[in-house]
Amino acid sequence: MTQAADDRVGMEYLQSVPRKLVTVYLPLGIFVFVLLFPFYWMGVTSFKPNEELLSRDANPFWVVKPTLAHFHKLLFETSYPAWLWNTVLVSVVATFASLAASVLAAYAIERLRFSGAKQVGLSIFLAYLVPPSILFIPLAAIVFELGLFDTRWALILTYPTFLIPFSTWLLMGYFRSIPYELEECALIDGATRWQILTKIILPLAVPGLISAGIFAFTLSWNEFIYALTFVSSSEVKTVPVGVVTELVEGDVYHWGSLMAGALLGSLPVAFVYSFFVEYYVSGLTGSVKE
Repeated sequence: MTQAADDRVGMEYLQSVPRKLVTVYLPLGIFVFVLLFPFYWMGVTSFKPNEELLSRDANPFWVVKPTLAHFHKLLFETSYPAWLWNTVLVSVVATFASLAASVLAAYAIERLRFSGAKQVGLSIFLAYLVPPSILFIPLAAIVFELGLFDTRWALILTYPTFLIPFSTWLLMGYFRSIPYELEECALIDGATRWQILTKIILPLAVPGLISAGIFAFTLSWNEFIYALTFVSSSEVKTVPVGVVTELVEGDVYHWGSLMAGALLGSLPVAFVYSFFVEYYVSGLTGSVKE
């Protein structure tokens, strides 16, 4: 009875309005403000005319006379549509290629139970920890030797070097949560390993695949070092590189167009997260139970 009374008192403590304000709403409000303020700032700056951007008397947190001039310049006076298409193409192709390789690697490591599987899994994760600033030096030599410099293929083939290790490590944790009894029953019934993978494991691992795909897509979309190193032509650049290199002329920063490009470039990733947030969370926690 004492334990039940203590639990009741604890719940009443959380349900009272003043305490709930301090313990729930105030921290959530601070978190939402910190999270969304950069997007608000990008939106305000992208709609401000240059007169307000350069004036010290203008309100920095509000727009008095909104304008679409920065978006017009971005979309019609630069190669931003081409940058956006390049980013989408490279990110999607690199993500699917990395997921295909990661699924096979994670399944082999977690489900085949061969000798040294744990060491292989650890080495794959450690490969993800290698900074891209170190890897791009030997990769640059390979890209030049293959004649892929200044092409989309240079990015499509180099992005999996950091996407596959992370996706494999993430899928290993999800495959580990799938009961082994399902696979053993299928083997008894005469199913092959490929049939088990495609008809049993992958349908159960859809949340994990979506979670790994979102991570891989986000990393590809925001990647900067490889895109800056392996691509030089304006029509082949991606959004992160194109916005920074084409909208900064010496010491002149076109802040309105810069913020408009950053805002438009962040919307696809935000839409992807909003549509697949449930699968994303279950993929991180591992929702398959015995």
